[in-house]
Amino acid sequence: MIKKHRAFLKWAGGKYSLAEKINANLPKANKLVEPFVGAGSVFLNSDYERYLLNDINADLINLYNEVKFNAAEYINDARKLFVAKTNDRETYYALRQQFNDSVDVYERSLLFLYLNRHGYNGLCRYNRSGGFNVPFGDYKKPYFPEAELEYFAEKAQKATFICESYEAVFRRLRKGNVVYCDPPYVPLSKTASFTSYAKQGFNLDDQANLALLAEHACQRGITVLISNHDTTLTRKIYDKAELSTLKVGRSISQNGSTRTKVDELFALYR
Repeated sequence: MIKKHRAFLKWAGGKYSLAEKINANLPKANKLVEPFVGAGSVFLNSDYERYLLNDINADLINLYNEVKFNAAEYINDARKLFVAKTNDRETYYALRQQFNDSVDVYERSLLFLYLNRHGYNGLCRYNRSGGFNVPFGDYKKPYFPEAELEYFAEKAQKATFICESYEAVFRRLRKGNVVYCDPPYVPLSKTASFTSYAKQGFNLDDQANLALLAEHACQRGITVLISNHDTTLTRKIYDKAELSTLKVGRSISQNGSTRTKVDELFALYR
């Protein structure tokens, strides 16, 4: 049995539990391209010679590049933020403000990991001004993901991390690439869209445009797989793709017992 690897970040909608299903839909290729890499579970649990990994969240990509090029120092410095005296409400909000005020890339990368592991349920959310605004998580002892950071740093040597729009990433595609897209999902209800991964957002026009870009890439011989909620809207948007579904657990609740099963839709363009 192949060992699975967890991302070092907590991430709403992370694909750790679906990695095998996603990889089963992706053909062999010389490069896997992810326009919405998120926490990187597909990257960490796939086997390609090279990776092009993108996200619109600059803090996320800066963090990944720090881990890729400076793993030992980064891990040593980040560990200092995972001690008892930093795990209280007052310190959390002070460090959150420090993060929002900082323009130093390395400092922000350290604080981003701290906020991810100490904030409410690992959410990544910014207000309209670009300020990180996730509340304190109040965990007994937040986990410091040292082993996960070390594995990520090792695997990252095969990857290039970029911070561009998803449209720009599609313009980079070449024959021999395969694409997995994990965009912010279509909300299941008017009140369900709780997460803004970056202040730019991702609206319904973007959802439809992504499908169109996937169609065009497919016409060039490039396989594209997109995941999303299974709704009437997404089935209409992905009407040119091969569709499949499965049930997955998803919730933003800290209480695992309240997590419910929802339908996940895979749209495969090949």
